[in-house]
Amino acid sequence: MLAPAVNIMVKAARAGGNILLRHMHRLDALNVVEKDRLDYASEVDGLAEEAIVRELRRANPDYAILGEEGGAQKGNRGPSRYTWVIDPLDGTSNYLHGIPHWCVSIALCEGPEPLHGVVFDPLRNELFIASRGGGAQLNDKRIRVAERKDLSGTMLATGFPPRERARVDAHLDCIKLLLKDAEDVRRTGSAALDLAWVAAGRCDAYFEAGVQPWDIAAGVLLVREAGGRVTDFKGAATGPMHIAMGQGRPLIAGNLKVTDALQKAIVASGYAKEFG
Repeated sequence: MLAPAVNIMVKAARAGGNILLRHMHRLDALNVVEKDRLDYASEVDGLAEEAIVRELRRANPDYAILGEEGGAQKGNRGPSRYTWVIDPLDGTSNYLHGIPHWCVSIALCEGPEPLHGVVFDPLRNELFIASRGGGAQLNDKRIRVAERKDLSGTMLATGFPPRERARVDAHLDCIKLLLKDAEDVRRTGSAALDLAWVAAGRCDAYFEAGVQPWDIAAGVLLVREAGGRVTDFKGAATGPMHIAMGQGRPLIAGNLKVTDALQKAIVASGYAKEFG
């Protein structure tokens, strides 16, 4: 049985997803803004977040909110132990280009750690759910991370966010090293779905720098509850998930053995030292 908070999150994710589906056939008419260099948002991002927040506020008006579009908001009674962390459209660039790979991501954090997570892919009607200590599911079926023992033959996922272009040479050097063992490296354009797919065993591991809590909070919990591990590029904890952190943070996710091998490869390539 799902926790009451998860039912609320699912309802909110579907509300946001429905708005995204309704607008996807009128992309040319959407107002698009450049939040930062090569980092775009559209009016539909805002509309979806408003619908999500409306559902969450209706159920828990005293919880804080951290949204990609709306930023940090206090609950009705001020600071709260609980924070909704929302990405109404993870994969905005895919969405705006008509590439069918994007999702809604919602996490509920208790303090700095995610307690529940939902990643919803409206196009495939795939609903990924995780609760701390309760495992991870895809459409009501339990999921587990892949069982590979090293990097040999792995399918890896990564990303090249605009805010990380200054370190792109080091990132590409890292990929060259990884491709000596890995089968391939994918760049799908949605961190939340990358993490959900790692949790479901579709990808063996994921790594990316510059990600923010709304990109990863739900997905991090999915990976953990599917038996995986999440660290930064040096093997340390990833930091609190209920607050934004400047230019974001580096992240690795996968099963225990592949994550360890991937983290060592990132260090050996010199990419990790780019982060101090």
